[in-house]
Amino acid sequence: MKKIILIVVAVIIVGGIVAGTLLKGKKPDAEVEKGKVVLKDLTSMVNCSGTVQPKRKVDISANTMGTILNLAITDGQRVEAGDLIMEIDASEFRAAVLALEATILTAQSDLELAEASLDKARQEAERSVELHAEGLVSEEALVTARTNARVETARVQSARHRITQYQANLAKAHHDLEKVTITAPMSGLITRLNVEQGENVIMGTLNNPGTVLLTIADLGTMEAWVEVDETEVVKVSLGQEAKITIDAFPDEEFSGTVTEIGNSPLRTGTGSSTEAVDFEVKITLNETVPNIRPGLSTKAEIVVADRQSALAVPLGAVTVRDWPLAEDDIKRYKGKQSAAQKEALEPWGFADEVEDEDAAEEIKRKETEGVFLMLDGFAKFVPVKLGIAGADDFEVLEGLDEGQELVKGPFRILRELKDGTTVAVEDKKKKGFSFGKSGD
Repeated sequence: MKKIILIVVAVIIVGGIVAGTLLKGKKPDAEVEKGKVVLKDLTSMVNCSGTVQPKRKVDISANTMGTILNLAITDGQRVEAGDLIMEIDASEFRAAVLALEATILTAQSDLELAEASLDKARQEAERSVELHAEGLVSEEALVTARTNARVETARVQSARHRITQYQANLAKAHHDLEKVTITAPMSGLITRLNVEQGENVIMGTLNNPGTVLLTIADLGTMEAWVEVDETEVVKVSLGQEAKITIDAFPDEEFSGTVTEIGNSPLRTGTGSSTEAVDFEVKITLNETVPNIRPGLSTKAEIVVADRQSALAVPLGAVTVRDWPLAEDDIKRYKGKQSAAQKEALEPWGFADEVEDEDAAEEIKRKETEGVFLMLDGFAKFVPVKLGIAGADDFEVLEGLDEGQELVKGPFRILRELKDGTTVAVEDKKKKGFSFGKSGD
């Protein structure tokens, strides 16, 4: 009897060992990274790049033709409004002024002669009237005298109008003469100088913009001119704050405000038939940057949305699946789920079997964003409604509660993960490489 009891005890012990070994050896279908639904402050940003440009600058072009005789400034020099910049050869324009002044003097002499002739004609007309009254002059002679007076009056008016015309031409000649002396229209820095003393400059025409002599810029107020993709420009609004980094100042960050959003797209060819469509956005820097130069490369992060204490999930946890689930997915999962899972999934309607197969076939499924919850060692897809995207997290508007655990990776597992898959948190220590001794 004692021997039988010992045998039974031994069998129980061996059975327990075997069962424990089998249970211990049972591995999950997938090892995953675990995340959690948390409350978090989120900031959504639009990233873009471009160049730094002055808010106000003036391109000075030539208004006349000629040779630069005196270049009074240098590239990079600061000038004040009204300072002399350059002088162009004025010989031709001075000659035009002198010629017109002489013409006006001649016209004034002609006017005096015309006025003298008018006085004589008027006197003869008055005398003819008196003589005609006495019968000493014929009617024809009286008409001729009066006509001569009117002719001389017209000549005087013509001479006066001619002088007015010459005076207008002289004013234009003086204006042309003034244009050979170019002064600064605003205070600022010479940021570009395209000419040298002795060069010839030409004035612009309808089809030719002419010679751009130089550029004066006010570097006190600078802007970041950035290009924003068409899919993100709709999120950008006037007055939004932005963080700006300039490649030339890698250790500094500047603040700015969106002050202008382009309405016309900037199209850039990326191939034979496709174009990248961007829009220009201007961000005014809030502070003065010492030693800044126009054209420096810059990057900007425009804050388009901000949420305080928002329900958030990691970016890597969000995936896409056809929704509602297919009947096979539901049955496969329901065969494995525990009582705790059934209770947890009750709000999503997964606790009951699908009985009407025809009704299930009529359900239209579409790709839906969601996450895989970790429920009692199993993965379950749950659709969610997302809000803004932060740097590392999505805002969750509907579908989840704070504290729920979910699968956040790795991507190679998450993209193929199905409902009902048994999961366990992967041991990163086992996944890593050991550079120690072989016995460690």
